[in-house]
Amino acid sequence: MAIGMVIVTLLLVMSIVFMIGLGKSKKTKCIIWGITIMIVIAPLLSWLIAIPYGISEGDGFAAVGLLIILFPILFLSGLVTLLIGIFKKNL
Repeated sequence: MAIGMVIVTLLLVMSIVFMIGLGKSKKTKCIIWGITIMIVIAPLLSWLIAIPYGISEGDGFAAVGLLIILFPILFLSGLVTLLIGIFKKNL
């Protein structure tokens, strides 16, 4: 049930952000997507990947370990996207 709610939330947020970005410049799209990746997508997607892995392994520490690895990677990708949108001159 919780996994389904996370999937629906991710799809809903991504579709809303896509619709907000329609007709905007690439710079604005990068800023919007960077913030969205950092605040919404990184925690939910890392949880969505880590929890089923932990359940399949039968070990909660495996889930937490994967969560600790995935979240910073996804967060940094959002930060890079945001910084590209802020500092890049010709997008």
